[in-house]
Amino acid sequence: MPKVSAGLLAYRRTEAGVEILLVHPGGPFWAKKDDGAWSVPKGEYEPNEDPLAVARREFEEEIGQAPPDGSAPVWLGELRQPSGKVVSAWAMEGDLDVSEVQSNAFEMEWPPRSGRTREFPEVDRAGWFGLEEARRKILRGQLGFLDRLEELLAG
Repeated sequence: MPKVSAGLLAYRRTEAGVEILLVHPGGPFWAKKDDGAWSVPKGEYEPNEDPLAVARREFEEEIGQAPPDGSAPVWLGELRQPSGKVVSAWAMEGDLDVSEVQSNAFEMEWPPRSGRTREFPEVDRAGWFGLEEARRKILRGQLGFLDRLEELLAG
């Protein structure tokens, strides 16, 4: 059984067009990566959990504030990631100030084979991106969510 994650793809409408909220993973592996490294705020869940409730919880844990109140969540479906993990996502319209992110943390041995454990934020920053820029920033395996959002908004 593959691992499963659920996330919320927040978007807002501006004079310049639609903007997408993405998060940048924390920790040393991602520190110098930008294009192709950003993600929908999401997290893994167990079979007995409600994926939408998990998506809301993970959004709050990774950004440090509740999801926007703008609209009811709209199911965008699932995408299988290159790792085999299956990610479910919902689109929600609304606006948030993400200039300061208060993410939960994880521990890992760093530097490798040093025997020392360090703590890193799960997300080190978040940002709003126009659709074209979001397509450059987002992880390749999550690009389909942007396509589905565009179809939804055009539809």
